[in-house]
Amino acid sequence: MKVVIIFNHPYEGSYCNAILQSVLSGLKKAGHEADLIHLDKEEFDPVMRAKDLQAFVQAKNKPLSLTSLDPKVLEYRERMRHAGHLIFIFPIWWELMPAMTKGFIDKVVFPGIVYDYGKRTMIKKLSDVKSVTLITTMNTPSIMYRLLFGNAIKRSFFTGTFWKMGYPNRKWISLNMVKFVSDQKRKKWLANIEQCFERLK
Repeated sequence: MKVVIIFNHPYEGSYCNAILQSVLSGLKKAGHEADLIHLDKEEFDPVMRAKDLQAFVQAKNKPLSLTSLDPKVLEYRERMRHAGHLIFIFPIWWELMPAMTKGFIDKVVFPGIVYDYGKRTMIKKLSDVKSVTLITTMNTPSIMYRLLFGNAIKRSFFTGTFWKMGYPNRKWISLNMVKFVSDQKRKKWLANIEQCFERLK
C-alpha cells in the first residue's frame, strides 16, 4: 500500500523527527511504500494567495481553475492520488498546528483535489484513502488540552476537516508532556509507534 506522510517540523533533532523515523521503519517492515512530504525541507509556501482563493471560489463550477494553483499543490495532489493511508506528524504549538500544516490544509485540502462538492455535503475525492492517522506532540497535559483548550486539534483537524469531507477512519496518537517524561518513556512511545505501522493493513 502507498502511504503518504505529511511532516512539519523544522528541527532535525526534534522528537517529531524521531517519530517520523519510527513510522518509516514500521512501514518498511510491513512492506508499504512511503512517500514523505516534508513541508519544511520542500519549502512549502503556506500562505493562501489571491490566485489560490480565486481558484477556491471557482472550483465548484470551473475545474480548470486548478491550473492557477501553486505548482506544489498540484504536485501534492499527484503524490496523494493513489495513497491508501495518510499520516500527519507535527507538534502542537500554542494549542494548534504549525503554520505550514495549516497552510497545507488551506491550500491542498481543496475542492477538486481532496474533496468535491455534493448537493448538500462534501464528497471525498481521494477514493483510495481508507484511513488517516495524526501523530502530535505537545507539552500540555492531556486532560488540560481537552477540558481547558477544548481539544482544538480534534475539533478542527478530525471533525472540521476530514470527517466533514467523508473520511471516516481516523486515528489520533497524541503524545503529551513530551519535555517532562523520561527518556525511557519516549523510547517506549517510539517502539509502540513503529509496531503500530508495522501492523498497518
